[in-house]
Amino acid sequence: MINEIKKDAKERMTKSVESLAHNFGRIRTGQAHPSILEGVMVPYYGADTPIKQVANITVKDARTLQVVAFERNMLGAVDKAIGSAGLNLNPTNLGELLLISMPALTEETRRGFTKQARDVAEDARVAVRNIRRDANSSLKDLVKEKEISEDEERRAAGEIDDLTKKFVAEIDAKLAEKEKDLMAV
Repeated sequence: MINEIKKDAKERMTKSVESLAHNFGRIRTGQAHPSILEGVMVPYYGADTPIKQVANITVKDARTLQVVAFERNMLGAVDKAIGSAGLNLNPTNLGELLLISMPALTEETRRGFTKQARDVAEDARVAVRNIRRDANSSLKDLVKEKEISEDEERRAAGEIDDLTKKFVAEIDAKLAEKEKDLMAV
């Protein structure tokens, strides 16, 4: 019973850290990376579709993304979707493909992205702590139902706290790495 609670908590905390890494991928650094466009939705035959399903995104060089639509007539819609996605990116339409030059980040935008990264990391920390709270609540329920003793509950709660500290430290390490990437000129 206790092992199941700990296993569930660990799995959920791992998912929170994976989600953090995914969200960090969406925060733009000075480098071109296809994940920057992940949130872009393109109107495709009346339905909003993720850009990855209508176009191929590749890195041409360190500061340029190349977008090739699977259907040539979709290039205009892809262009418009990227321009209106709020990413401050302006694609250049070359007829068969789009080139997206990544503007150099100013100090102000770097600080803004760093703040955004901190917010994302804090959300991940809160998620991990909520998982700890849920696990501890489950342990308390087991004590109330007399399925485990209070000593077992305290020991398991300590292990869950250690697990939480480990995952929070991992989140902090990922945040430090992302901040370093963002502040590098």
